[in-house]
Amino acid sequence: MASTQYPKSPILIVDDEEPILLAIDTTLRMAGFDNVMTCNDSRLVMDLLSRGSIEIVLLDLTMPNVDGQTILSLITRDFSEIPVIIVTGTVDVDMAVACMKSGAFDYVVKPVEEDRLLAAVQRAISFRDLKRENFALKQHILSETLEQPEAFQEIVTNNKKMLSIFQYIESIARTNQPVLIRGETGVGKELVAHTLHALSGLKGHFVSVNLAGLDDNMFSDTIFGHVRGAYTGADTHRPGLIEQAAGGTLFLDEIGDLSQSSQVKLLRLLEEGEYYPLGRDEPQRSSARILASTHRNLWQLQKEGTFRQDLNYRLRTHRIYIPPLRERTDDIPLLVEHFLSEAARSLSRSVPTVPPELYTLLKTYHYPGNVRELKAMIIDAVSRHKGGVLSLEVFREHIKAHMDRERDTPVRPNVPDSSSQAPITFSVKLPTIKEATSLLVQEAMQRADGNQSIAAGMLGISQQALSKRLKQQA
Repeated sequence: MASTQYPKSPILIVDDEEPILLAIDTTLRMAGFDNVMTCNDSRLVMDLLSRGSIEIVLLDLTMPNVDGQTILSLITRDFSEIPVIIVTGTVDVDMAVACMKSGAFDYVVKPVEEDRLLAAVQRAISFRDLKRENFALKQHILSETLEQPEAFQEIVTNNKKMLSIFQYIESIARTNQPVLIRGETGVGKELVAHTLHALSGLKGHFVSVNLAGLDDNMFSDTIFGHVRGAYTGADTHRPGLIEQAAGGTLFLDEIGDLSQSSQVKLLRLLEEGEYYPLGRDEPQRSSARILASTHRNLWQLQKEGTFRQDLNYRLRTHRIYIPPLRERTDDIPLLVEHFLSEAARSLSRSVPTVPPELYTLLKTYHYPGNVRELKAMIIDAVSRHKGGVLSLEVFREHIKAHMDRERDTPVRPNVPDSSSQAPITFSVKLPTIKEATSLLVQEAMQRADGNQSIAAGMLGISQQALSKRLKQQA
């Protein structure tokens, strides 16, 4: 497995006492912060900062040659983006206040409490990440271009909303913060997760798991692993997915289905970067980046008491919403062409000719299964294709079958559903049956670009019946 240092840029410890340098260095490395530099001569600090990227600085105050307060002011002036944590034996409230006013990120008193130090370091790294992300996002917004368009080649789109999402993805790709990917079933959430990993620069693996159906024990064993003897039948050590994703990305699909007890464990992993394999009392540190996805409304689940508020907010450090296919129908021709080629290649057939009416027909459908559903329709059509022009019948059958199922489903008024079409609204005066029928026919013909066969399918009547109604309205 590929290894990587965390954080990507070194943590610089500055103290004139070698035992303290060694102690802090050891504490950080034991906690998983393995990219550490030490400096026992305060005169060298500014030169070290100018030579290369430093993530954060842990700075003593009382040192010979150049004192810590002077160095703090110089760092604040010349390297304001670098958080400085004061680590000193000086227990003085006025001094602490002065340091914070001068730009210090935090103030830790010796002898250092390990948990206090590690929490301060983690907050400083997260703060630095957020600053980088904000800068990158601003640059993307201003440039309106992609730096690595090749990373998005698996996501077939030319939609403006999607392209703006790509810009956002590029701006947050290198952060260590969690990302929540939302969208209906079949929109391509895992593709986005793969893209985030590809752009992250992480050397570790991309590891994916679907959380739906995992109880608490299965979640703990799958994600965190177990040691030998953890339970009956645990004859060997088993690394969890979080260990397999070390230095890489762990993608948690269907996070909305996670049990309450598992949510607590995940929250600790996100906040502290720590986890407990089954059967082990000592926490292990994770170096994996966490991505999560859901098709469910987490705010609603939170309101219902099935999803923790703190976890909901923690997951939302970065949010990506992928619009459903019905909101980007301009992508349908591109997707059809892509899936036709893909299906023909897998079936060792030539790409069939597409009838012009197909695009009109497909744009009238609302795709509850989104891109995944469209792909399945095309694969089915190519599988049944005998030659010549691609038949519309497969698509008509699929759409009709779904429409019939919807018509058989009892209507539930006043229940919003993101997957349903907008309800019909009326003015104070209700239209007559004749007027309402005429309006429906007009709307169907407009959506079908004048194609009577397609419009009739939308209305659930025969083409002959529609033709008769059009003649009556003429």
